[in-house]
Amino acid sequence: MAVHNGSMTGSTLLTDVNDGVMTLTLNRPDKLNAIDNRIAEALLEAIEIAAADDAVRALRVRGNGRAFCAGRDLSEAPTERDLVLVQAVASSLVRLDKPVLFAVHGWTIGAGLEWMLDADIVVAASSSRFKLPEASLGVFVTGGLSATLSACAGLSRAKALTLLGDEFTPEEACAWGLVWRVVGAEDLEDVSVRMARQLACLDPLVARNFKKVFNALGLARFDEAIRLENQAHARLGPDAATQADGH
Repeated sequence: MAVHNGSMTGSTLLTDVNDGVMTLTLNRPDKLNAIDNRIAEALLEAIEIAAADDAVRALRVRGNGRAFCAGRDLSEAPTERDLVLVQAVASSLVRLDKPVLFAVHGWTIGAGLEWMLDADIVVAASSSRFKLPEASLGVFVTGGLSATLSACAGLSRAKALTLLGDEFTPEEACAWGLVWRVVGAEDLEDVSVRMARQLACLDPLVARNFKKVFNALGLARFDEAIRLENQAHARLGPDAATQADGH
């Protein structure tokens, strides 16, 4: 087993490689793994390492503590770099030529949910709760959600989920195509590890081509979604961004 958890990630992101699977663990449990620039930068670097390492054949992302991710951290004033980093992580997840699996539990809201939909497969604990509060807070979504949510759930449902911002359950998320499987909270780790190892056992060329072709067709406008989301954030202005992803 190889373990990487040195200065490249710091304590906000734990990294482990085992049986061909790189596991990235969001590690700000006292903040419900809310996203700050340190987490985003660490994720970006880890994804780049995964892309370059032939020993890594699948990526698994999870969270420590009571939640997967409670959205953006509002304890510091937002900057333009916040948006750049969030969007860069999303693009890196979609473009990574290896399968990406997210294992989520507890609160998975705002930018955390947006990153989740950049994965190829999502397994959710029955304890998961989902929400997209951005519209009610006067800000726009990120992570290419304007493409991924419609691709998963359909345009009408995507509009309702974002404009109303209602909380929804993992069972609803599964029925709507946002999540592949719902499992008991006590089973999430074992099930997600088993699935990730199954992905890692695929021929890398086969896995790469399946992901490339399906994304080319199903997410053909992902890059445009990122660009239009950035424009929407610019139109709404920095003052609105201070309210993003409250929990």
